[in-house]
Formats: sequence, C-alpha cells, structure tokens
Amino acid sequence: MSIISIVFIMIVALEHFYILYLEMFAITSKAAKRSFGLSDEFLKNKKVKVMFANQGLYNGFLAVGLVLSAFLFPYDFRFISGIFFVSCVIVAAVFGALTSSKKILVVQGFPAILALIMLIIFK
Repeated sequence: MSIISIVFIMIVALEHFYILYLEMFAITSKAAKRSFGLSDEFLKNKKVKVMFANQGLYNGFLAVGLVLSAFLFPYDFRFISGIFFVSCVIVAAVFGALTSSKKILVVQGFPAILALIMLIIFK
C-alpha cells in the first residue's frame, strides 16, 4: 500500500476516532451540538446518550479497522482490507445522507471516497 493511500486512510480513521470521542464521551459538548445540530435538551436525554454511544462504538470499529488495514494486517491483506473499511465508511455516509443529513456525505463520505480513489490509483 502506498504512502499516499495510507495518509488518506489515516485521515478517515482519525475522523472516525474523533466521532467516537464526540458520540461516546462528549455528546453534550459544544462541539457535539455544533457537529450534530441538536439541542442541549435533546442531547442530555439518557436514551439519546446511549444511542449516540452505540453509534460511537461503531465509528470506533471503523477507525480501528482502517488503522489495521494501513499498518498491522499482513502486507498482502492491507489493500483489500483498506478497500473494505473505506467502502464501509462510504456506505454509512450515503445511508446517513439519505436518512439524517446530507452534510454527512460531505464530511464523512468525501474523505473516504478520496481514500478509495487513492487506494485504487496507487495500489
């Protein structure tokens, strides 16, 4: 896997670690309110906190998978695992754009699409 592919994969991974942090540990923060466009009252609801924590965990799984595909998986498995995890992010971004906010496609989908392109071009 090329350095440029790794850089783009890591951008996507870091974004998902940040989303994990916001959703699991800082859901009532100003950054979370701004990112998700939700009211303080809504985000303080216990059920909402649990639902966001669950989503955060899934974002963490994506981030870890991306890191594994860039650095830790056996070399011959890195390319295909990178394609898989970046594609999962793209699918999640499309679903989020269709069901929640079009902003998700730009914020999460665009970097993942760029990473996928880099993986394919610089295999």
